[in-house]
Amino acid sequence: MELKNQNSRYKRLLNWFTTKQKENSKNISLQSLEFDSCISTNNLRIFVGTWNVAGRSPIGSLAVDLDEWLNLKNSADIYVLGFQEIVPLKTLTVIGAEDSSVATNWNNLIGRTLSYNENSHQDIGESNKKKYKMVASKKMVGVFISVWLREQVLEKYSVSNVRVCSVACGVMGYLGNKGCVAVSMLIEGTSFCFVVAHLASGEKKGDEGRRNHQVDEIFRRTSFPRTSKHHQNPLTILSHDRIFWFGDLNYRLYLKDHLARHLIRKQDWKGLQEFDQLQKELEEGGVFEGWKEGNIEFAPTYKYASSTSNIYCGGGLPSRSGEKQRTPAWCDRILWYGKGVEQLHYIRSESKFSDHRPVSALFSTQIEIKSSTRGLVELEHESSTILYPNHVVIKGKEDENSTSLSLLMKNVQGTNVVQESINVGTNVGDGGTNCDIEENVGTLERLNCNQEEVEEVNGNQTEDDGLNNNQI
Repeated sequence: MELKNQNSRYKRLLNWFTTKQKENSKNISLQSLEFDSCISTNNLRIFVGTWNVAGRSPIGSLAVDLDEWLNLKNSADIYVLGFQEIVPLKTLTVIGAEDSSVATNWNNLIGRTLSYNENSHQDIGESNKKKYKMVASKKMVGVFISVWLREQVLEKYSVSNVRVCSVACGVMGYLGNKGCVAVSMLIEGTSFCFVVAHLASGEKKGDEGRRNHQVDEIFRRTSFPRTSKHHQNPLTILSHDRIFWFGDLNYRLYLKDHLARHLIRKQDWKGLQEFDQLQKELEEGGVFEGWKEGNIEFAPTYKYASSTSNIYCGGGLPSRSGEKQRTPAWCDRILWYGKGVEQLHYIRSESKFSDHRPVSALFSTQIEIKSSTRGLVELEHESSTILYPNHVVIKGKEDENSTSLSLLMKNVQGTNVVQESINVGTNVGDGGTNCDIEENVGTLERLNCNQEEVEEVNGNQTEDDGLNNNQI
């Protein structure tokens, strides 16, 4: 039955090519070709993490903290890490030239920590040596994203069209103390977008409106660069298949300080969430309409009294001179949008490195893999070729004027690229079968994951909290 179906498929292909040849078509698009194809799905484990590091540099024993945060005993296929305030938000760092050395230090630490991982997820491979490669990294003032893929994922799947974008919406609406950095990428047939954001601070009435406005601005102004080889790839955040938005979103509690602390002592997270600003906005559609967030079953992540303390600042405790008292809140959040995403856990870690606690979520995420006619296919003039999946058998003697219709289809095992056009009218030489792979027709390229080859877009537009001589 299978052989009969294959023969039927090949006859339809042959008739289609013959018709096009008789119509004197010079260039045939695969989009108009009707042939059998199917879509299968595989799952990837994606770790998404966010951490406001309060302007501190990654030095000393922080690697231990990263190990706990990255949950290496339950390793993922993809690590997407978002940071806020990797530099102090002072006037000089906001309006001055970007310093890439801090981002480099963080990337070096992340790479060392991931390489040290001794456990592996069995679905990808049995090797105890798990290697990860960085495929994207982008910094805007203190907001920073770093994306790492397991080597086995890069070998097994086509990863392409990695692009980055930044939107600044801080002071005056255009400075980079607040805003986002984002990464767009394609894994097989599924597009991903990762957005790391740092939104306006403040717990006064109406401050949530400023945050909502910045979210709208990020949606409106984020535009990934158009590439000549990938005309159909998404340009905006919401045009992607799977989207993750995370960071120090700074949403607070509609609750007096002493009442919030009372619920925290009782560990009544459900009761506390009833007063959470972001939950209210999600429920009422004020912002992030249709987006999802996992159940919060951990203590608020901000604001701790010091880098060595497990105690929230304020609450009757003495404070440093000029330091504002803050009601504890879940400022650090992870949201997602799109089908085929299942959250496996949503937790906080206990590093005392900054006045925020890091947050992470692990997702099982579907990717679509399209499979169709495989291998190299070549047709001679007047339908003189019998087609098989991986090779060609030519009947009869070639004619030097015969027409070659060459088609390079993607091999499901992943080593070939996709040829997106077919040339009609090419002569077949003495070598028998012939496949001309033409350049600049939209072929999918396998990503070389060296850092220097990651495309960076310095769209440094920049908005938010008041700018003074010392701190933003």
